[in-house]
Amino acid sequence: MNTRLLGNSDLAITPLGLGAWAIGGGGWAFGWGGQDDADSIAAIHEAVDLGINWIDTAPVYGMGRSEEVVARALAGIPPSRRPLVFTKCGRVWDAARQVGKCLSRESVRAECQASLARLSVERIDLLQVHWPEPDEQVEEGWGELARLREEGLVRWIGVSNFSVAQMERAARIAPITSLQPPYSLLRRDIETAILPHCRAAGIGVLAYSPMASGLLTGTWTAARVAALPDDDWRKQKNPLFQEPAFSRNLRAAETLRAIGLPHGLSPGAVALAWVLSRPGVTGAIAGARRPGQLGDLVAAADARLSADDLARIEGALAGA
Repeated sequence: MNTRLLGNSDLAITPLGLGAWAIGGGGWAFGWGGQDDADSIAAIHEAVDLGINWIDTAPVYGMGRSEEVVARALAGIPPSRRPLVFTKCGRVWDAARQVGKCLSRESVRAECQASLARLSVERIDLLQVHWPEPDEQVEEGWGELARLREEGLVRWIGVSNFSVAQMERAARIAPITSLQPPYSLLRRDIETAILPHCRAAGIGVLAYSPMASGLLTGTWTAARVAALPDDDWRKQKNPLFQEPAFSRNLRAAETLRAIGLPHGLSPGAVALAWVLSRPGVTGAIAGARRPGQLGDLVAAADARLSADDLARIEGALAGA
């Protein structure tokens, strides 16, 4: 798989990264329902075998569980093949598993130290501010990330879910390596200002939910949504999975299937290839909860959609 430099860093990353949100399991506000850790570890090993060289996780995914599972998976991979590990800060939780927002310097440092311990690493490859909340603490939190990098606990620092104005504020303190925004065929609001800003500023873009939380894989039905466990956030909290949007989105997935068929690409791979084709996008995050879910998606890293393919996609979305 080819690689791309991430922003102003020396990190050569594959176009696809493995997302570890879902492997945090359920039992928290944005969980994905029950998860088998053995499946998660096998999925991580498969991702590395397929050529993916970075994993994106966060402390809040399962209240530390995702990071711990990533560490267990890394322990079974020879050092020469170990992927880069990207994690986050800014989301904290209490004994009742209620998630809070904090970017104070003390909290950011404590989160970094906790992530280092859970991941069993001496240095985090990329530490990202998960959300710019509270807004009034953005400068304080970003300044602490810069200090953590100066101390060698973090290689590079980035942000997630930031607006242009918030990135400009952070950049006055220290350079931003990357932005992680939501971006897919079904969610394109970053195209107006955020993507152009990142291109101009040399900030790498790591798109999350490029398959719309799995909706564009072409494997969904109304019955499957109804069968989701109650602690899967998509069932109640994701508007893309609610009617009338859900039926429109299924039709969009079928268009991707028709476009991908002559190229031997699955609908999910076409969705990923579309995101990766957008100017300014460095990489896209594909989640997996068990082995076998990534095999048809890695083709997106080298796929090239034609002008006709792109026009058909735009036409389908316009008519949805």
